[in-house]
Amino acid sequence: MRGFFASSFGSALLGGLVVAIFGAIAISAGWVDAKSERTTTVTTPVSAPVDAKESGDTNIVNEIYRNDGQGVAFIEATEPAEESSSPLSPFGEEEESGGGGIATGSGFLIDTEGHIVTNNHVVEGATKVEVKLGSSDVSHTAEVVGTDPATDVALLKVDVPADQQHPLSLGDSSKVQVGDPVVAIGNPFGLDRTVTSGIVSALQRQIQAPNGFSISHVIQTDAAINPGNSGGPLIDTSGSVIGINSQIQTGGSNGNVGIGFAVPINTAREVVQQIEQHGEVKHAFLGISGGSVTPAVAKALKLPVEKGVLVNEVVKDGPADKAGIEGGDTEATIEGAKVTLGGDIIIEMEGKPVASMEEVINLVNSAKPGDKVEMTVLRGDNEKKTFTVTLGVRPKSAE
Repeated sequence: MRGFFASSFGSALLGGLVVAIFGAIAISAGWVDAKSERTTTVTTPVSAPVDAKESGDTNIVNEIYRNDGQGVAFIEATEPAEESSSPLSPFGEEEESGGGGIATGSGFLIDTEGHIVTNNHVVEGATKVEVKLGSSDVSHTAEVVGTDPATDVALLKVDVPADQQHPLSLGDSSKVQVGDPVVAIGNPFGLDRTVTSGIVSALQRQIQAPNGFSISHVIQTDAAINPGNSGGPLIDTSGSVIGINSQIQTGGSNGNVGIGFAVPINTAREVVQQIEQHGEVKHAFLGISGGSVTPAVAKALKLPVEKGVLVNEVVKDGPADKAGIEGGDTEATIEGAKVTLGGDIIIEMEGKPVASMEEVINLVNSAKPGDKVEMTVLRGDNEKKTFTVTLGVRPKSAE
């Protein structure tokens, strides 16, 4: 019950979550704690596949590092002194007001035109971004082509001769399986060209971005990821990038405890395409906040179903509001958390049963603005109603 009412309802239904430059986000039971922390990583795409079945004494991690290391970028982002809107760093530590400084992170080349992918939180608000590629000590001023805070993805461009570029190949994150070996390359704590290895620990996680939305289909890994790794690549045994290392769960410390999160490369690929084609990224928006209904929640609130999504609030004049979806009208405090009861209970979307808020988030995140979604809800005394919602464009912030 406490987990249900403490969940970030707004972020659950609105969209994707961004990672901060030097922090990690703490996640419990698939939900992102708004007080959690984040991390930053730098990596590069693979230029040539590595045969994981190759015989002999060849070390696969070594092979991946030698093939992909030159495609990983070390990023330094200069932050203005006046840019200290938050008194806390991504790790929850006090920051010096008005101090400015340089944030470091990672990234990776995706083509021979100088395009580099990294996390949005690595370069957000920076007045200047400089990049070093691979083992080179030469710094290149990078142009920020575009960013997407909702997925924590940014696209940079550097002017470097093609023969000095070693882009990494992009894999298919939908084919990743739990237990798959993975390698991370980046610059933890400013220690450039660092490689770590591990496995895919879990799939289908959700993490929260600074703008309050949620990123879906996130890959969890136990490969060591620390501050400075943000933006770097998570690589499979074929040498292809399957994710962008973005956040860690710290468990109260500032370092790695074996739980890291990577934005799936399929998500990043779509974002980059939109940036290149339109100069901006648009995400679908439903406009509600709510929480998952479980047997315990249903019993405590005397709900008619044990699965579904209880709508807490509906954004005024948002897509759901215009379609007729209703939020709660009764204020209550349960286990210290303030909630609004009496709203619709979503039981189906697109003709399929809905068991949790995560399912609703995933469906909205996979849709496009303008798409129509059929939703079936229970209202009042078990009255079943069906609405067609035309998804809108997600605002810049969930607040």
